[in-house]
Amino acid sequence: MKKSNYISIKQYLDNKGIHPIKDRGYYGMYLSPLRSDSDPSFKVDYDKDLWFDFGTNEGGSIVDLVMKLENCPLSEAFRKLEDSFFFHRNSTQVVFPKQANPESTLTIMDIKSLTHPALLDYLKERSINTDIAKQHCSEVHYSIADKSYFAVGFRNDAGGWELRNRYFKGSTTPKNITTINNGNDVAMLFEGFIDFLSYLSLKQNASPAIDSAVLNSIANLPKAIPFLQTHQTIHVFFDNDEAGKRAVQCLSPVCKEVIDQSVFYRNHKDLNDYWKDKSKQRKEVKANNAASTFKQQIPIRKKGRRL
Repeated sequence: MKKSNYISIKQYLDNKGIHPIKDRGYYGMYLSPLRSDSDPSFKVDYDKDLWFDFGTNEGGSIVDLVMKLENCPLSEAFRKLEDSFFFHRNSTQVVFPKQANPESTLTIMDIKSLTHPALLDYLKERSINTDIAKQHCSEVHYSIADKSYFAVGFRNDAGGWELRNRYFKGSTTPKNITTINNGNDVAMLFEGFIDFLSYLSLKQNASPAIDSAVLNSIANLPKAIPFLQTHQTIHVFFDNDEAGKRAVQCLSPVCKEVIDQSVFYRNHKDLNDYWKDKSKQRKEVKANNAASTFKQQIPIRKKGRRL
């Protein structure tokens, strides 16, 4: 059996026999498990995997919830999450987005070099350099309920895949982190591989000398600790949300220096959002410069004289 560090808040509550009173597909309303409640005032956002208790104005990630429900410290909360859920190592059960059937299973059919135009276009929409993406990702063909699909695949250290295309965001088990170890004492830490590719695209460098770790889910943070502890400095590129901020705080005891790089994209939800905006601005400047140069090259005549 293989432990999985990915578990959603909904799954965690279901396992404890706590179910939503109202389920809207992308969020659920519960009777608060933290206090006596007669009306559903505890919201779980399935997409963001965050909770909020309207009765106490508190909220956060699954780790915050476990700490409150179990009345335990952070390290114990991580251990409880790790020990509570198990999956077969070779299982192909997928973590589905809201529109998919959670009872379905995903089967990998083929893995090849990343070449499909639809996937390359998807990466371009995210402002990802496709040549860089080809060095870190594959084209994964899979089936769900006898229907065939394909996606950009990013492999983790345990052999599982993160899958992305324009319409789908999912993953296969075993869920795990992805590390790149160059023997450096400095490491970069990302939540997801799209942010990782965004950084490489921004720097125009497919193979930085600095070590890298991609969590593939903020809940995978405990799995990254042994890798991170071998480094003196960690540059963290997490999302600009409550879960990301709390995760950065958890890293303080891990190594000597933790640098929160999200300050540089504080007006954006994540690094990819920042990079898309910056890329758009660069294209606009380039287009304006090209137009200006073109106008300067056009002869201008005034009263029969060329100026």
